[in-house]
Amino acid sequence: QVHLVESGGGLVQPGGSLRLSCAASGISIYAGYAMGWYRQAPGKQREFVATITSGGSTYYLDSVKGRFTISRDNAKNTLYLQMNSLKPEDTAVYSCNAVNSRSGLSYWGQGTQVTVSS
Repeated sequence: QVHLVESGGGLVQPGGSLRLSCAASGISIYAGYAMGWYRQAPGKQREFVATITSGGSTYYLDSVKGRFTISRDNAKNTLYLQMNSLKPEDTAVYSCNAVNSRSGLSYWGQGTQVTVSS
């Protein structure tokens, strides 16, 4: 059974930083899975934030490029999202996603709230 558990969200002032973590069990995030972060702000649809492929390539939403960094620790089977220079518009529930590159099966975590406010 696959479980993705996010942590690291919270309240931060504009310009601050947070690091989100997504601990995975039931899969190996570095073998055959594209791992990603998505977010959903109140009243808006969920949007893609960043992804890292099984080969290590990374892709970002334009508005977070240069501020956010996605990475993974294979030994800990954990995905990260380092978020710097946070803006109020980054406020959302951030969720971790894993997609099996062969089957297309997708798994989601429960999400963690990030609030950027003074």
